[in-house]
Amino acid sequence: MNRLVLVLAGLLLVLSLPLPAAWAGPVDWHEVQATADGRQWWDDGSLRVNRNGMLSVLSRFQPADSDQGELYVMEIDCGQRLYRDTAVNGLPRWGAQWQPVSGDGLIASVIDESCLAAGLQSLT
Repeated sequence: MNRLVLVLAGLLLVLSLPLPAAWAGPVDWHEVQATADGRQWWDDGSLRVNRNGMLSVLSRFQPADSDQGELYVMEIDCGQRLYRDTAVNGLPRWGAQWQPVSGDGLIASVIDESCLAAGLQSLT
């Protein structure tokens, strides 16, 4: 048990360290069609395909009734059109569950556009 606590504490320490400037790339935001829920963008420069074939993308959401937005790192299963938010505003979301689009036009557009940009198949 103590070893697990030490490993988790070490992981949290590493994740909390500032990233070197060389790791930060330019942000290339693409806004999707706004809806009554708000506005959303995805970053073309953040597109990455992991070893399991899932797409990762940085996304920004601004609710319609707010000037403030939140940043999300989304993992996307382009083939099944599923997503999960693996980080929100830089904080990891451990154990995030896969979710269907379920009529959310903003998320559907982010999935479709980012999967297309990455050259991965998306159900449309």
